[in-house]
Amino acid sequence: MDHPVASPKRSSAAGGWGALKSCGKHLLGSRAPLSGARAMLKANQPDGFDCPGCAWGDPAHGSSFEFCENGVKAVSWEATDKRTPPKFFAKHTVSELRGWTDYALEGEGRLTHPMRYDATSDRYVPTTWPEAFAAIGAALNALDQPDRAEFYTSGRASNEAAYLYQLFARHYGTNNFPDCSNMCHEASGIALQAAIGIGKGTVLLEDFEKADAIFVVGQNPGTNHPRMLGDLRKAAQRGTRVVVFNPVRERGLERFADPQNTVEMLRGASAPVASHYYQPRLGGDMAAFRGIAKAVFAADDAALDAGKPSVLDRAFLTHHTAGLDAYRAVVDATTWEAIEDQSGLSRADIEVAAQVYLGADKVICTWAMGVTQHRHSVATVRELANVLFLRGHVGRPGTGLCPVRGHSNVQGDRTVGINEKPSAALLDALETTFGFTAPRRHGHNVIGAIGAMLDGSSKAFIGLGGNFARATPDTALVAKALASCELTVHIATKLNHSHLVPGRVAYLLPCLGRTEIDRNARGKTQIVTVEDSMSMVHGSGGINKPASKELLSEIAIIAGMAAATVGSERVDWASLTEDYDRIRDLIERTIPGFAGYNVRVRRPRGFMLRNLAAERNFETETGLANFSADVLPETTEHQRASTTPGTFVLQTFRSHDQYNTTIYGLDDRYRGVYGERRVVFAHPDDLAEIRARMGDRVDIVGNHDDGVTRVAESFRLVPFDMPRGSLAGYYPELNVLVPLSTFGEGSDTPTSKSVLVHLRAPAAA
Repeated sequence: MDHPVASPKRSSAAGGWGALKSCGKHLLGSRAPLSGARAMLKANQPDGFDCPGCAWGDPAHGSSFEFCENGVKAVSWEATDKRTPPKFFAKHTVSELRGWTDYALEGEGRLTHPMRYDATSDRYVPTTWPEAFAAIGAALNALDQPDRAEFYTSGRASNEAAYLYQLFARHYGTNNFPDCSNMCHEASGIALQAAIGIGKGTVLLEDFEKADAIFVVGQNPGTNHPRMLGDLRKAAQRGTRVVVFNPVRERGLERFADPQNTVEMLRGASAPVASHYYQPRLGGDMAAFRGIAKAVFAADDAALDAGKPSVLDRAFLTHHTAGLDAYRAVVDATTWEAIEDQSGLSRADIEVAAQVYLGADKVICTWAMGVTQHRHSVATVRELANVLFLRGHVGRPGTGLCPVRGHSNVQGDRTVGINEKPSAALLDALETTFGFTAPRRHGHNVIGAIGAMLDGSSKAFIGLGGNFARATPDTALVAKALASCELTVHIATKLNHSHLVPGRVAYLLPCLGRTEIDRNARGKTQIVTVEDSMSMVHGSGGINKPASKELLSEIAIIAGMAAATVGSERVDWASLTEDYDRIRDLIERTIPGFAGYNVRVRRPRGFMLRNLAAERNFETETGLANFSADVLPETTEHQRASTTPGTFVLQTFRSHDQYNTTIYGLDDRYRGVYGERRVVFAHPDDLAEIRARMGDRVDIVGNHDDGVTRVAESFRLVPFDMPRGSLAGYYPELNVLVPLSTFGEGSDTPTSKSVLVHLRAPAAA
């Protein structure tokens, strides 16, 4: 039976009573509403835990409440009293469970016992921790070389767990670290490293309080990091111009009602966010910002011709940058015709955006995966940096580059060593500290790991959290890759589809969640640490009773596997498990920037890792901030689609009841969708034409010409305000259409925001 789908009411605001109702619904749905509500009072507080959701920063001045609607969902999802015990697995075969939805699987609740896959019965059966560790160690040691193992990491792992994980794998002998960041902000890290010498942003949360203009590019804070909406709204109320570039018109970027503002809630009021809202074609952001640069250079020429001061920051450009002349030449060579064609925006609109930029003394540019999941994503991030360089908007209060990360510690995991291309300095430090020979050959990222499992050169997969089979592109191929392994191990809190494609030997190891108390054998409560998008490192200590007495922390599980695999001669794994301060001492010894780690992290709000680029000290090959001189792509997917009738460009994104592959519910309130996820959004004019030919439901068929048939069947059409020729829908359901062989140039990030497809009428039921 079809579920109802309603169109969104564009006049209503994000947040408000809808957010409060949603919070109550999810707390009640957890069947532990009191403990969930109690936990929220400790979310993102100095004496509490870091929200397991997004990586948005916490204000230095603090607040009585530092959580959002999606934070409530994340905490209630983890703090639920629902359980998935051994008797559940006794009732259901793995083959049966593969037919369940993502939502249904995780809706069963928290895993409670370590489990081993039994191929004969096609079921997971209970095991013991010692047996699991011994079997995993034996399987890893049976491989003929360490590079046949893949060590995947989710961004929810703490600094301590991630550091121990990379230490284990490098002691074992490999740099194979496919990581969730490979699928999201890899392009940001690579581009920023080349541009400013560090693969991170340069802003603090306080800078949003000082900016005159904030350019928000390819992101949807209302769903992905809702606390950011509060900061954008406050900025707008101060008179800051908020300029949005997003193909889809998202309600949260238009108006926001703060659920924590009592007066506003009683009045039913809301406040605007965006002062300017532009809807470029998918993949058109680079062209749009090239147009801004072209307008800025024209304004500078006009000022100089009139005998007026330059509109550029000539001092910054002279003393702190390299490559301006080459960049100016490529901008001059780019025609307005090409800019308008690729961006889908008019010259007049782009010039208005340029005037906002020119009229601001302090500018921040912030972006997310709408920028990074394209073929030319690295070049696009470089273009954002180019534009900010022109007027010196890096290294001053109220200015800077701000990639907004997804998972709460994806940036921290990178900082402490989760990197398939480690620096020589890190490897040298590990060798000096621990006395083993660290592997020097670069390892696999996500794309490389999938390819290696498919061709048989990798035979083991260990997942530290996440849902690899559903987060990655080309779903059927990834399932085939995992199933071909000799060993699969998943460290998790809830059941997901990755666990249902076991290798020949397979273990499912349940761990403590971020909200739960972690005590050592002596009863001491342990804390872990995380790093947010603003390079702030702070402590996190759970307050809830663990879901099961059988649960171990991620750190204890990693240490148990490591001791069984490489032994404890070089590293006393048990000692590190007993006291996480000892892990932080090792991080301090081997990772720059962590001096006094154990003292500083116990201060309210923690400490900031030094960011030299924010001080205008650029650790690049030139010692300066580097302009790039990339030409626009020869063609974008929209241009390719326009040459073939019936072809569309599809992007995948999250629903509002979702965080990454975790599905909290079946509603997408801000887009007016209720009770269903198999929907595809289209411009109303496109939708009318499609319905006339095919009806209300369609199959979505991939156009990638590689001999692989990719189909997502029976999706309901929903009208939405977006460019013509575009489609959008939810992942992971639509990841089946994203080809493994199309990825960002220089980043290997899947092109999930620019997939060529066509539609067909579904086969008769």
